[in-house]
Amino acid sequence: MTDRRRFSLQASVLIGLALALSQSACQPKRQSDRLTVASAGRIGSLDPALASTTGVLQVLSALGDTLYIRGTSGELQPQLAASMPVLGEDRLSLTIPLRRDVLFHDGSRFDAKAMAFSLNRFLRIGSQRYLLSNRIAAIETPSPFEIRLRLKEPSSSIESLLTSPYLTPVSPKAYADHADRFLNDRFVGTGPYILNSFRNTQQRLLPFRHYWGKPPNNVGLDLINLSNSTALFGALVSGEVDVLLSNSIDEDQKRALSQRAEKQLLRESKGPAMNITFVALRSNSPPMQRQIVRRALAHSLDRRLISTRVSYTQREPLRSLIPPSLRGGKTEPWPTYNLATARTLFQQAGYCTGRRLQVPFTFRTNVPSDRLMALTWQAQLKRDLPDCVQMTLNGVESTTVYKQLSEGSFEAVILDWSGSYPDPEAYLSPLLSCSSGKGNICEAGEAVDGGTFWTAPKLQKALRLSDMLQGRPRLKELATVDAMAAEGTPYIPVWFVAPKAWSQLRLNPPTFNGSGLVNLAQLGERR
Repeated sequence: MTDRRRFSLQASVLIGLALALSQSACQPKRQSDRLTVASAGRIGSLDPALASTTGVLQVLSALGDTLYIRGTSGELQPQLAASMPVLGEDRLSLTIPLRRDVLFHDGSRFDAKAMAFSLNRFLRIGSQRYLLSNRIAAIETPSPFEIRLRLKEPSSSIESLLTSPYLTPVSPKAYADHADRFLNDRFVGTGPYILNSFRNTQQRLLPFRHYWGKPPNNVGLDLINLSNSTALFGALVSGEVDVLLSNSIDEDQKRALSQRAEKQLLRESKGPAMNITFVALRSNSPPMQRQIVRRALAHSLDRRLISTRVSYTQREPLRSLIPPSLRGGKTEPWPTYNLATARTLFQQAGYCTGRRLQVPFTFRTNVPSDRLMALTWQAQLKRDLPDCVQMTLNGVESTTVYKQLSEGSFEAVILDWSGSYPDPEAYLSPLLSCSSGKGNICEAGEAVDGGTFWTAPKLQKALRLSDMLQGRPRLKELATVDAMAAEGTPYIPVWFVAPKAWSQLRLNPPTFNGSGLVNLAQLGERR
């Protein structure tokens, strides 16, 4: 689920990009002072309240700022905040002092009222407003450059939430007529760049002359968006674009670019993995209603083989719902690949003796890695457990999959997830929360929306506790939640994906922040 940026080179240049594959990598590069950054997908809206894809968040990270950011090693760093947040003694209030030298792109001043305007706007119309509404009881402005968040209950993840581009402040002056509706084709924030022009296939960004922080290392960016992986690959190789973001292209082309970087023909950078892929199992009806069947399937999945066949090992096997970059320890509670155990469990469930488990497995037709994963697992099961399991494949476009998940349309379906902010809670809660359930069946909540319909006694209490604790006790409780989910096995984690970016040799290597986004303002010529 990613998106991205610019293309002013319209139909004629699309042909040129397609031809780039057949031309030498030594051809003359674009004559432009601005850097061209390419990625896949279109940008439908630049409103933080409507943001939903990595591509949009990447653009917002250049046009706007957040109260805090996560550094490359995961540490919390003030950005629009003047210092670290102050937690009240009862842990029910968070007071944040704000910088006094910040201007919006329209010249108006950023202050506590502006921040409160943006937060309240997000609470009213934000597509992800539950991120705040579940936590925030009130937003106060005790002084012109101080904002206070009153919490409904203690929350250890609230600080990470404040790094999310969803909460990027916008100018109250510029958004006065859009306080309760989206503004899609403009953006007025506080970031290092201003939006010079916008199309859903192209955005031009120019440095903001009155930016409070360090100015960009370049004179501007042309962000282009294409859906054709081959065209993107060819454009980078030919020198037509300066930087390419990895989620934009197919696995074989990622591998080819990494090989070119090893030969010092390109520069390659890698960020923290925030995207995980898993199989969701519908647990509210036979046969997946039986835990023993779900666990047998989990033991039958050869993650290492699938990673090798699908991504040339570029995607790392995963046995948790939490990305390794966010885990407090090496906890991997999900079942390992073990054919003997899988066969024993299938036999106990009544299979392998003239009766085979029928598994209709759904993959998203517009996600190439999904199809390869499905074909590989199907072949692996046919090789390893032909008398126990028969898997049939069903390809469905991703938009349809997401619409039908909560209807229980898919017995087993491959999905992925990127947390809205860099914290384990942003993975566990959206995948496991249940507001109403009976026994192990969830009847309302995120577990229904995600298509598993699974819960467990004491799970919701453990989830809530994991976000109230701090330090080592929190890490222990997070591991407990992950282990409870692994025991129930409503999901089968498959792999995690670390983002990459490639640039031309004349540029500094791209850098990533702790949220897995490229620091676009740091792109520039080597000195």
